[in-house]
Amino acid sequence: MTLTFDRNTYINLLVEVVPQPIQTEVEYQRALTLVEALMHKADVTPEEERVLDLFVILIEKFESEQYPLQNLSTPRSRLLHLMESNNLRETDLLGIFGSSGIISEVIHGKREIGKTHAQKLGDYFKVSPALFLI
Repeated sequence: MTLTFDRNTYINLLVEVVPQPIQTEVEYQRALTLVEALMHKADVTPEEERVLDLFVILIEKFESEQYPLQNLSTPRSRLLHLMESNNLRETDLLGIFGSSGIISEVIHGKREIGKTHAQKLGDYFKVSPALFLI
C-alpha cells in the first residue's frame, strides 16, 4: 500500500509545530523531543516524515554552530576506543599488524596507521577503513 502525501495535512502539521531556525537550548530541546517522538512512532505518515526531515536539518544546523567538533577524534583514538569496547589487548591485534613492535608504536602514537593496516582493521572491526586514516 502506497501512502500519498497530503499537502493540507502537512500544512496543518507545520502550523502545529512551527519550524524555525533553532537559536536557544530550549528550542533545541523542544526540537529533539519532537524528533524523538516521531522516530519512535509506529505508523509515521508521509507528512510526518517530511516534518521529521525538516527538524533533523534544523537540529544539525544548530549543533554544528553550537557544538563544533574540533577534530577531537584521531585514527589512533578510534582504534583505542574500539579496542576498549571489545576488551582487546595489543596482542589481540598481532594478526593485523604482524609484529608487537608495530602494534606498540601505533598504540603509543609513535607510528600512523597505514592503508594496509587500516583495511585490515576495518575488516576486523567491520567498519570503514577510513576511520583509521587521517
